[in-house]
Amino acid sequence: MPPSAYVQAYDSHAPTAMRDQALFDKIDLHLIRVLHTVLTERSVSRAAVRLGMHQPAVSAALKRLRDLAGDPLLVRSGASMMPTDAALRMVEPAALILRSAEALFSDARGFDPRTATLAFRVAASDYLDPLFLPQLVARIKSHAPLCPIEILPLSADAHYHAHLAQGDVDVVIGNWPQPPDDLHMGRLFGDEVVCLVNQDHPAVRRGWTEADWLAAEHIAPTPTHPGARGVIDAHLDSLGLSRNITARCAHFSAIPHIVASSLLVLTTGRQFCERFTAQLPLAILPSPVAFPRLMYYQLWHARTHHSAAAIWLRDTVKSVAASLRKE
Repeated sequence: MPPSAYVQAYDSHAPTAMRDQALFDKIDLHLIRVLHTVLTERSVSRAAVRLGMHQPAVSAALKRLRDLAGDPLLVRSGASMMPTDAALRMVEPAALILRSAEALFSDARGFDPRTATLAFRVAASDYLDPLFLPQLVARIKSHAPLCPIEILPLSADAHYHAHLAQGDVDVVIGNWPQPPDDLHMGRLFGDEVVCLVNQDHPAVRRGWTEADWLAAEHIAPTPTHPGARGVIDAHLDSLGLSRNITARCAHFSAIPHIVASSLLVLTTGRQFCERFTAQLPLAILPSPVAFPRLMYYQLWHARTHHSAAAIWLRDTVKSVAASLRKE
């Protein structure tokens, strides 16, 4: 095809595209609402009442809609009005547009958990308390039943800071020796550092010294991201000490079961350990090395700091954590 033919072909489509754009520019959200209401009520008069408009104004809007659609939209069938096939195909897309528009500005106005449909994404390990994540999900589903909730792991191949910055997660929950300065942080609670061992571990009978504890076989969680040092080992580093880690596990809630069938030592918060001593042959021992209290936080990025939905989520996280401390 010669170049002039391409130009002619383009020019032949240009007026149609311009007409379509001109028609589209005449559509506003109010017109979509009138369309949806008229079609669902199947009556101009009932639609006027529902919309709080005068009937002539609804009739005028319906005429505009008919011109835009090139279809009568509503036709008389006996004493009532019936949507045309084209109109029936418009009902759900119109409803989707209205819902999307509401969601677009609802967070700026405020967050109503009873009607919100936003998805929440929380990244967390399971070492805070084995009851925490189940109760958090239950609380969210109870108060915000239409909001999907996704619990994501703090895995070794992903960095939580990047996930927060990119919007992949709304909040990250855990404990860190030094949380990043450029993230917002909310304290959840502090906990005493203790040791969890099999109830037949020699240290249960005879106790242990610092040297005994350092030489014992320890199990530790897999680092949450490349190069990460957990709070226990970071503190030991500051003291110039090193423990004998012979096992690691990415599933923290499985570690007590591993400890119960071995002579491995788990050093972590008392609240976590106490959830397992009643159901497994385990004992809690004091640590011969003095540790500062474990501090548990939730972290979030500046982009969600003023978001009404994110504030509600963070308040829910804080409330669930506080409720577990009261038990």
